[in-house]
Amino acid sequence: MLSFSNFGSVEHPSCIKVAKATQIVKKLRPDLEIDGEMQADVALDDDKRHEHFPFSTLKENANVLIFSNVESANIAYKLLGQMGPLESVGPILIGLNAAANVCQLHSTVKEIVHMCAITAAHAQDLKAST
Repeated sequence: MLSFSNFGSVEHPSCIKVAKATQIVKKLRPDLEIDGEMQADVALDDDKRHEHFPFSTLKENANVLIFSNVESANIAYKLLGQMGPLESVGPILIGLNAAANVCQLHSTVKEIVHMCAITAAHAQDLKAST
C-alpha cells in the first residue's frame, strides 16, 4: 500500500488513510501478504526495506502496488508505460458484480486485446462462482 510516508513517518490524512486501509485488509484477509503504508522504493527494494524497516511483513519485493488515489496511480501508470520495456494494462475495475473494464483513449490493439482477455477471465470466474 503506497504512500509518501513509510510506516507512520509522516502524520498526514492521506498517509493515515493508507495505514488504516492496510490494517483493514490484514484483518479481513490474513492470507494476503500486504504491508504499508510505504513509499514505492521501499516496496520494491528488499534490502532497503529489511535494513530500515525490519518489521515489514513483506517477504519479497511487492508485485502489486496499491495507490492511495487515482491521481498518483494514473501518473505512475503512464510514466512506467513510457519509460520501461514493459506492458501496462489497465485500469482494471474491481468490486463489481459484473465483468467490465475500461480501455483508455488511444488504446492500442494489443491493450484492447489484453483488457478483453482479463474481462473474459473475470466473467468466467463470476459464472463459476454462481
